[in-house]
Amino acid sequence: MTEHREALRGAKRVVVKVGSRVLVQGTGRSDRTRLKLLVDEMSRFQHDGREMVFVSSGAIAAGLDALGRETRPKAMPDLQMAAAVGQIRLMSVYDELFGANNCPVGQVLLTHDTLKHRERHLNARNTLLKLLANRIIPIINENDAVSTEEIKFGDNDVLAALVSILVDADALALLSSTDGLREPHDGATRRVSLIEEVDDDVLALVADHNDSVSTGGMASKLEAAQLAAHNGIPVVIADGRSPGVLTRVFDGADEGTLLLPKAGDMSKRKRWIAFFNRVEGHLIVDDGAAAALRQGTSLLPVGVVGVTGTFKVGAMVDVRTADGRSLARGLVEYSSDDIDAIKGRRTDGRYGEVIHRDNMVML
Repeated sequence: MTEHREALRGAKRVVVKVGSRVLVQGTGRSDRTRLKLLVDEMSRFQHDGREMVFVSSGAIAAGLDALGRETRPKAMPDLQMAAAVGQIRLMSVYDELFGANNCPVGQVLLTHDTLKHRERHLNARNTLLKLLANRIIPIINENDAVSTEEIKFGDNDVLAALVSILVDADALALLSSTDGLREPHDGATRRVSLIEEVDDDVLALVADHNDSVSTGGMASKLEAAQLAAHNGIPVVIADGRSPGVLTRVFDGADEGTLLLPKAGDMSKRKRWIAFFNRVEGHLIVDDGAAAALRQGTSLLPVGVVGVTGTFKVGAMVDVRTADGRSLARGLVEYSSDDIDAIKGRRTDGRYGEVIHRDNMVML
């Protein structure tokens, strides 16, 4: 066991995300044997005193199987229909398998819009924490039956990262059909055991492909892992098809690819601003404003030199330096049209902050 993996042994609140390729056979049918092995592992952790949160893919695939369809449709209504049919099947299987281990479960369906809205965000958090406090395993999926392109997470890797942040998890395991990120070695490839930061060199190792069942890939997992790690949560990407994989991961074995957590003391509200809102536009600021923001000030109109995107009051925007580097993220006090009209002007008591410092997170 390495020093970096010691934190995994002590993780008390664990989020486990399992991808479609793990849960579903090549034929599109649910792989009950594999499901049982994973459920048995999670149940043992639960009985040993850990708090388990399960983020599950597979609803659409299960629905396609029930409907007798072999390929994933592209039209949103068809996907929603498959999810509505498949979600019932999937939860029925989980209720049976967890029930055999005397582990009660509860279903929570989320959309990005739910977590973006502050009140609903807090309601979702309170629901999840209440389930955990009562020793009930939350089974979470994106609400594909009602989601549209505008409110979809995109895949459940990002959803799992956001849930990990939402419930203050101690660790996140992303289980896929690969044993982690791989790098070239002696004419073949080998597993990358440890990543400190997802940079251009790491992303260059990614060779993703789409298929008819899953929507995510290694790039998605790295993005999600980075999101959780920057909130102090260690993340392991591992092969969910390997029997006993969770036990090895949380025993501290050198299993999968571990992304190291970053220290931070961001408040829950600032986390909500930074990670649960989608960026709707960008503001370009001059060097003077950039320096002031780094000192903890609000963003004033005089420091804004450019606006891109169309957005309303309260929208999330990226604040960028003149050379294109992301500097901060925050909620605007003006619409894009109004900011464009007042940019570069001194306040002189006529204009307020474009982004108040309490509504901004430095990146």
